[in-house]
Amino acid sequence: MKVLRNLVFLLVLAAIGAVVAHMLLSGDTGLLLIRYGGMDYTANLVEAIGIALLVLLVLWGLWTLLSLPFRSWNRHRDRQARLRLSEGLMALHAGHYTQAQKALAQAEDDPDTEPAARLSAAQAAWARGDAAGARRELEGFGDRHPAARAIATAELALAEERPTDALVALDAPSAQPLPPRGLALRAEALAASGQASQAYELLGALRQQDALSKARLDEVEGRWAAASLQEAEDGNVLAARWEALPKTLRTERPVASAYAERAAALGWHEAAARSLEQALDSRWDERLVTRYGALPLQRVEHRASTCERWLRQHPGSPALLLALARLSAEQAQWNRAEDYARRAIEQGAGANAWEVLGDTWLAQGDEAGARFAYGNALRAGRDQPVAALPPRERITLMAPEAAPEADPTIQADPAFPEARTTPTATGHDVPPPDPTSPRDPR
Repeated sequence: MKVLRNLVFLLVLAAIGAVVAHMLLSGDTGLLLIRYGGMDYTANLVEAIGIALLVLLVLWGLWTLLSLPFRSWNRHRDRQARLRLSEGLMALHAGHYTQAQKALAQAEDDPDTEPAARLSAAQAAWARGDAAGARRELEGFGDRHPAARAIATAELALAEERPTDALVALDAPSAQPLPPRGLALRAEALAASGQASQAYELLGALRQQDALSKARLDEVEGRWAAASLQEAEDGNVLAARWEALPKTLRTERPVASAYAERAAALGWHEAAARSLEQALDSRWDERLVTRYGALPLQRVEHRASTCERWLRQHPGSPALLLALARLSAEQAQWNRAEDYARRAIEQGAGANAWEVLGDTWLAQGDEAGARFAYGNALRAGRDQPVAALPPRERITLMAPEAAPEADPTIQADPAFPEARTTPTATGHDVPPPDPTSPRDPR
């Protein structure tokens, strides 16, 4: 602004100089007559212009001298405000929040430094745990700087888990149009208030305005997409939102899992299973396999055959072995369930595999074995050492209908009701060793 003012002043001087030079060169300087109070004052035009410029110069000099103290004071005040703002920001950065608030409070009196000072003072108050003080700082804006006040108010509301209040602050007419930061906060408030579908619709604007980094955008895209699927009121809304998602996003674990859970809750078992299968065929994920085996879906035989197909490609997958153990248990194929549970435990499936093994043994009437497995499940869930898995005397993967019937002559020892007896080559019944006792390596 100062440069423009100086430029206009120089242009005016140049114009006046051109007029004076033209009159001097032409020889016609004109005549100026001023009559005032019975007196006549005459002068040529060049002299009149010179006198006027001289008067203006004198007046400008007097004004400069008279305003010098005030201008000096204003410059000193501005310099002090900037100094206090700098000190407050450095104290805030260093964690000296009380010192920062004191310095920033002195910078709030200057209109040029007030926005940054108030916002930083509110941040310092929040860092000290003084939420009321932070709100007072923001209320001090009044009607000034509405966008900055709305953004800071929304940040405080989201930090206090009040997304509705954040939306009210950001939707104020005086704060429109929202800057990129405000748009990002509005999307987060929508997602936190159960309106993830509207937050997902703002992704295009967020990308266009570079409101978030690419990594952050990719992260919230998946999170908001999954939340919008979980919030679907009925099957039609769920199907519409699912079809609107990009194909690459449908194979992401959180999105596919959210759709499967909501579809299963709505009774769409086939669609839920198909979404998980497509996601796993596209990108293998152990946690998604766990969901595939744990969701209460129908078509147990189909899911079991699909898991067996995957097992040929991923023979050491603990989640897949656990899923097969659960699916086998659902079909009452206890031998297969026990075998897969044992293999899952050996691959590190943890507490869930021990729990399935306990359920399998309990369903077969082996209460002692079930207690042993459930105890290990509790210990594994607490990250405590677990007892060693006892060897299995007999492993069979035959279907239930092809399994040989138990010999009715074989009787359990009444002194050890938990022991399961197996016939020897000589035909005598020999109870197996106690699972908790050391076994003969022979």
